[in-house]
Formats: sequence, structure tokens, C-alpha cells
Amino acid sequence: MSTGPGADSAPAPHTHDATAPLQKQTMFSSLRIRNYRLFAIGQVVSNTGTWMQRIAQDWLVLTLTGSASAVGITIALQFLPMLLFGLYGGVLADRLPKRRLLLGTQGAMGLTGLALALLTLSGQVQVWHVYLTAFLLGLVTVVDNPARQSFVAEMVGPGQLRNAVSLNSANFQSARLVGPAVAGVMITAVGSGYAFLFNGLSFLAPIAGLLMMRPAELHKVERAPRGKGQLREGLRYVAGRPELVWPIVLVGFIGTFGFNFPIWLAAFVDEVFESGASTYGLLNTLMAVGSLIGALLAARRGTSRLRMLVGAAVLFGLLEVVTAFAPTFWIFAALMVPIGMFGLTVNVTANSSVQMATDPLMRGRVMSLFMMVFTGGTPVGAPVVGWVTDTYGPRVGFAAGGAVAMLAAAGVGVMLARAGGLRLSVGWHHGHPRVRFVPRERLAAAA
Repeated sequence: MSTGPGADSAPAPHTHDATAPLQKQTMFSSLRIRNYRLFAIGQVVSNTGTWMQRIAQDWLVLTLTGSASAVGITIALQFLPMLLFGLYGGVLADRLPKRRLLLGTQGAMGLTGLALALLTLSGQVQVWHVYLTAFLLGLVTVVDNPARQSFVAEMVGPGQLRNAVSLNSANFQSARLVGPAVAGVMITAVGSGYAFLFNGLSFLAPIAGLLMMRPAELHKVERAPRGKGQLREGLRYVAGRPELVWPIVLVGFIGTFGFNFPIWLAAFVDEVFESGASTYGLLNTLMAVGSLIGALLAARRGTSRLRMLVGAAVLFGLLEVVTAFAPTFWIFAALMVPIGMFGLTVNVTANSSVQMATDPLMRGRVMSLFMMVFTGGTPVGAPVVGWVTDTYGPRVGFAAGGAVAMLAAAGVGVMLARAGGLRLSVGWHHGHPRVRFVPRERLAAAA
């Protein structure tokens, strides 16, 4: 299924932005827009700090407890608010001015980093402090995520939306190249506290960017008026559209079971490779290289095909299974690159497909559901994956996550094909087996 016509694709879904004039796209075309350029500069600074804190937080918890399950609990607490309150964050994002909303959320996120820095640098930090700050950060993220995701359309307009979504991911992954490497060195040299301090201060950059924007150049989007039943209205809107439901279901499975890298990589470094924080940072950096490649390739594409989403998800799960049983460290490390590339392709393709198929008036609520499913499943998945990893070893835990991702992708692919009136066709083409989905009418004519 795709967002455009094609013989081997499902019919294109109706999109509310499809009638807007498409601007010429290059890999970095969105950066020509001043407001988005300010946003991107601020985000790359704060994203670097975010990645530094992620690495430092995971390693601090592992150091304090010696348990992969404790790392899983930390991650679960950070994403639990999204599971509990995520849809309400979307309602607020649709009602309130997004730029002002983001000024508040970005400031609050900076304060959580500074609080953890103070506790760690003073030598008073305990594991429950990390749990508490992770939960508070999650509460702020409930509002920040849908507001930030939907604000992109206001900065660039529908003609550059796909490109901007891809560049947001490239931005995040560029920071991921720097953050883990710097964090690994910083933790070894001076401890985790300074990584938390840098993260807290890094939020000054996006706040400055938001303040420097020209509001008159933002694309006006009608805000939802205050009223009853807006949350249920958003759920009904998604439920009636297969092109929204099934991508969200797929990223839910993959986010819950396939993206638990802090647990797996920490366990592999500690138990399998018997190394330290610098190796953990290296593996995250290699994955970021692949993710950046995937984001830049996505920025060049003009469309977001759902069949690409399904195919990338299958390959992502398969690579996780293969990597779980890599016989040497360097093979394991090298496979981090394609895992990052296909994981990012899944995320960007799902994100841009869902945004382009959504009415702008509903975008905050739909994106809150998207993020709630993608990250909100972590409180369920992370403790389970952590327990499997502790009980049966890192290899089994990693392989199990990949297997779930593969099965989910195959199931969603079948459902999207059925929704688009397609059926599976197996045959031969130029002497090679060929498996694809074709319209039922064509299959009946061939029979």
C-alpha cells in the first residue's frame, strides 16, 4: 500500500494535504525556511544533550544496581506517562498555540536534567532519584511530543512536510553520533553528572530558537475549540482509516518489543563482551550512523509508501535476530549500522505517512496516539525484555525482540493488503521466484 497510485500498491488514501501545491524538494530543502532552520539548530544542540543523558542514565543505573531489569524499569517509568496520558497531550496540542506550549515544555525538560546533575555531582544520587526524574521527564514529554511533531507542519507547510519530518530524524541521529561518544568519554573521565548538566543547559538552544521565530511566517492552522469528547473524536477518526490504524499498530509492536536497545546493548557490553561505557557508547554511535543514512535517504524520497514501511520492518526484525547470534564483537558492531538504517526507515515512513493522511485539525491527537503507541508500549515491553535478558541471556532477549518485530510486520502487511483490495501472488519472473501483492481483479483475470 502506498500514498500514491501504482499497479502493485493499494489505492492512495485521501489526504487533506494532498491538494496543496508540492514544492520542489532536495535533501535539505526545508532548511531554506527561516523558522524551521532556527528550530533545527536548537534541536541538534538539545538532542545531543538528550543522547548524552540517555547513555549516562542507563550506565548510572547499571552501575548502581548491576541489573538489566533496573535499566528496563527506568525506561519504563520514562515512557509510562505517555501510555497513561498520551492522548490528553494531543488534545492540548490541538487546542493551544504550539510555539508557546513548546517554550514551556522545553524549559521543564531542561530542569529535569539539571536536577539529576545536582544529585549526581553532589554524590547523593540513588536509583530512586533516577526513577523519579525519568517519570517527571515522561510527564513533560506527554505534551511536548505531539506539540513538536505537529508544529513542523506549521513551520514548513504541507509541501515540505515529508522532507522536514525526515530532516528531524536526521537531526536527531546526527546528535546521536556525537552524544553517545562524548558521554562515553565524559563518564569515564569525570562521571555521569556532567553529562546530565550538559543536557540541562542544552535546552537553552531550542528555547532561543523558538523566541527568535517570526510568528507571521508560520502557516496558520485552525486550532480545535475547547469541547467535550475531543479525545473520543480523535480515536474514532483513526479507527475508520486503515492507512492510519495499521501503521500505528506496527510501530506499537516494534516500539514495545524491538527498540529496547539500552537493555540489550548494556547487557551485551557487560556480560558478553565484558567491556565498559566507552564500548556502549561506540555501539550506540554505530547504530546512529545507520540511522542517519536512513534519515537522509528518506529526505530525498518524495513519497512515503506503506509497503516500504512493512518491508523495512521485516528486515529490521530479521537483522536483530541475526545480530543476536553474531559470533564476534566486530560482526555485532558492524550490524548496528543496518539495524539503525532500517529502524529509522520504519519510524520516518510511518510518521510522515500518518501525518500526510491526517486532517490538520486532528493532527495533534493523531500524532499523540502515534507516539503513545510507539513509546507508550515501553513500560510493558521494557520490564519483560529486561526479565528475558536477565533470565535467558542477552542473545535470547535480543532475538526475541526481533522475532516479534518480524511477525508484526508480516501481519500488518497482510491487513494493509486486504484493506487495499490486494492479494498475495507467488510466481516466477525471469527464472526467479517472485512474491508480491497485486489487485484481486488482476489475479482473477490471470486465473
